[in-house]
This record gives sequence, structure tokens and C-alpha cells, in this order.
Amino acid sequence: MGKFIYEGGPKVDINDRALTHLQLVMTAKLRRGEPFSFTWKEDSSLGGGRVTLWIHPGSSMVFKYEGSAHSAINRAWVDALASAANAPTGLYLVSEPPNVSNHDQSPEGASN
Repeated sequence: MGKFIYEGGPKVDINDRALTHLQLVMTAKLRRGEPFSFTWKEDSSLGGGRVTLWIHPGSSMVFKYEGSAHSAINRAWVDALASAANAPTGLYLVSEPPNVSNHDQSPEGASN
């Protein structure tokens, strides 16, 4: 289980595979200078509710992975997350759709 940490404060546990896909979408948007919101639901052990952050090019973010292996990239998932990030509601973790390509890509080979 990895972690997304924002500005040294708010953080959320996200499995490594999902975190890889979120990182690809977030960094692509920030490279283009596109700020966006990112929302997640808090665990009931933390009181429930949800957290929404405003992510901008000056944001300090950490993507901390539990494992050292790179996750294979599902292009359909990247596209679904990017679509959410571009919507008025902002980025949130959507379920992984079936991969529509013939093969997964490594993170290094993914285009954004």
C-alpha cells in the first residue's frame, strides 16, 4: 500500500498500482500548467467524510510506493482518470477498466 502525501500534510493510502496511474495523470496535468482538484474518501477509522485538495504547479507532492517494482500501465485507466481530472468535479480514483490495448506499457513507456 503506497501513500500520496500533499504539502507534508494531508495523506491517503492508495495501492501501488492505482498510485502509479494517479501519478501519471497528475504529473501530465502539472507539466502542462493545469491546476485541478483531487478528492478522496477518508477511511471510517479517520472519521469518514472526504478530502479535496487544490493541486497546482507549485504543489509539493510525494508518491511513496511500498514495493520497488513498476506497475504495468493500463492506458484505459489513465484515460479515465484524465477525463475525471479534466471535469468540473476534478480528479478522483475511478475503478480500473479493462485494458483495451493489446499489451500493458511500463511507466517509462507511457505517453501523457
